[in-house]
Amino acid sequence: MARAFRTLLVLPFLLIAGGTVSADHHERAEPEASTGTGPTAFATGPASMVVAADARAVDAAVEVLRAGGSATDAAIAAQLVLALVEPQSSGIGGGGFFVRRDGASGAIRTLDGRETAPAGAGPDLFLDTASSPLPFFDAVAGGLSVGVPGLLHMLQRAHTEFGKRPWATLFEPALALAKDGFVVQPRLHGLLARVPHLERDPEARAYFFDASGDPRPVGHRLRNPRLFETLAQLAADGGMALYRGNLAEAIARKVNLDPDRPGTLSVSDLAHYSSRFREPVCGQYRTYRVCGMGPPSSGATTVLAILGMLETFDLGRMDPGTVEPWHLFAEASRLAYADRNRYVADPDVVRVPTTGLVNPEYLAERARSINPVAAAAGRAAPGNPPGAPGGQHDDRTSGQPSTTHLSIVDSAGNAVALTSSVETAFGSGLMVEGFLLNNQLTDFAFEPEGPDGLVANRVAAGKRPRSSMAPTVVTDADGSLRAVLGSPGGSRIICYVAQAIVLAIDWKLDAASVVDFPHICNRGGPTEIEADTAFASFEQPLSDQGHTVAARPMTSGLNVILVGEDGRLSGAADPRREGTAGIP
Repeated sequence: MARAFRTLLVLPFLLIAGGTVSADHHERAEPEASTGTGPTAFATGPASMVVAADARAVDAAVEVLRAGGSATDAAIAAQLVLALVEPQSSGIGGGGFFVRRDGASGAIRTLDGRETAPAGAGPDLFLDTASSPLPFFDAVAGGLSVGVPGLLHMLQRAHTEFGKRPWATLFEPALALAKDGFVVQPRLHGLLARVPHLERDPEARAYFFDASGDPRPVGHRLRNPRLFETLAQLAADGGMALYRGNLAEAIARKVNLDPDRPGTLSVSDLAHYSSRFREPVCGQYRTYRVCGMGPPSSGATTVLAILGMLETFDLGRMDPGTVEPWHLFAEASRLAYADRNRYVADPDVVRVPTTGLVNPEYLAERARSINPVAAAAGRAAPGNPPGAPGGQHDDRTSGQPSTTHLSIVDSAGNAVALTSSVETAFGSGLMVEGFLLNNQLTDFAFEPEGPDGLVANRVAAGKRPRSSMAPTVVTDADGSLRAVLGSPGGSRIICYVAQAIVLAIDWKLDAASVVDFPHICNRGGPTEIEADTAFASFEQPLSDQGHTVAARPMTSGLNVILVGEDGRLSGAADPRREGTAGIP
């Protein structure tokens, strides 16, 4: 994946499309959205690199790498800082997925730290007394939506397998910021004003708002002594300390005693939680191998489905500044999401045809239904991939997740793509021991049955809700590392990551150009184009082809590292958010 020529590709695109890419985006459908910081944070280096959603997290990871730590060590240090300074997106009360490529062997390992439903959860969890689904945000706020957190268990397990530096040392940057305080950034401040459910919890209200009820202002130094104590305990006793003893009791008590919507999460649920190594899901795109996280994430299967259908079209010969390739992308995503919605769920509970969903022959057959010049009418029907179970109903429920992603490569060539989340911005809004608890259970389908039978992603005790997180590693035909990437963005994560791969491979854009590029996605409804960007000029041509077009803010947070054929790294953070790139 050679480095790109941004001025040759992007500037002609902008001139043809008749607009510019704005760094100021707002997304009503995803409260986690806010304004970006302007110019893309971009870096190049010969050996190692970090790209994450906040400069303080990048600094922490860079220091770990300088001290001889591995990419895994650096990822842990960065994630712990993000838990403090970016609480709207992730934290130790949430979960995530970890994808690692070994620099020596090239082996890909994937670790599932997704939350689980408590033993007391059943298929009617989000149904009211009339058996109707609760309104989404009614279900979010409070203990009912809280799943067993998986992030710390996953990070501890990753460290045991791949870490080099002592566990406790990785907490030092976050501990210092929790004790001394950190400056509130515009993104955090803006979101506090837009997420009312935080104010219902006394601990969260006292931390995030002043005595008058106003959000902590930009520039305010926010200290978190309770999280300092929690992190100090986890540093000394290990990540498993979250799942037993006083911390587990505090979590269960907070959930069960919620005054409005108490949940059933128990100390026993925490004690029985386990992150899991799962087989990576890999597939070919052109001459490259793309690997990511399989179910319960729908990320890799759906990204690979989009790419597998586009494989049958020679995108590289098309002009990325025209509608032609993006019509094809929208149609491929439309079909891929139909399969995602029907089949993907927790593979420990539901039979998921993972291999069939990414089968090249199956995807080529799906691609043959794509008309190169006209959009198909109506909602796409799911296909029948090899191994597909019968009697499953497709689930179109899509939450409003708040998520973060970081990409790291160390000097030994080890690569980590880590995506984590508390689901909606600030999760359930419940704060305990200095951190927020997730609302990941709202990623389940609220209605357990549909016209065709049981929904694959229905609620069940101990089950992991479906995710769209797509931490991804790309290698070339020789097995050499070529890309590490991922993004937040709810169910649109899949489109963001698939589009980034297409831009880098088919048009050889560099990392900065990839993250700058306007977005397009079809999740089974309208073809969405990113509002206030150069793609605005595509609205009429796409409509003429039969698309129902919706211009919407699409606040991705792509953090991308590309490796050139000369081995040098280039990394970029999405200008729509506050991320940056750094080198040791």
